[in-house]
Amino acid sequence: MDERVIAQRAPFKVEVEAGKAYWWCACGRSAKQPFCDGSHKGTGFSPVRWIAEKAGPVWFCGCKHTRKQPLCDGTHKVLPA
Repeated sequence: MDERVIAQRAPFKVEVEAGKAYWWCACGRSAKQPFCDGSHKGTGFSPVRWIAEKAGPVWFCGCKHTRKQPLCDGTHKVLPA
């Protein structure tokens, strides 16, 4: 059963640092979106580790249904209301 919470129906734009690791929230429950704060405990979900190859803006998925975790692939545009 998919119990992901849609944090928002749009991506989160984040300025990332080259070489830095980021932990993307996969469950949608984190209060520190789009990143993990441990709220997934007991849900069966785990955060996704992503390392920035270069500095600059990145669009992290906000709906939590992307097929390119953790980055937005536009899935939020086709999710049912």
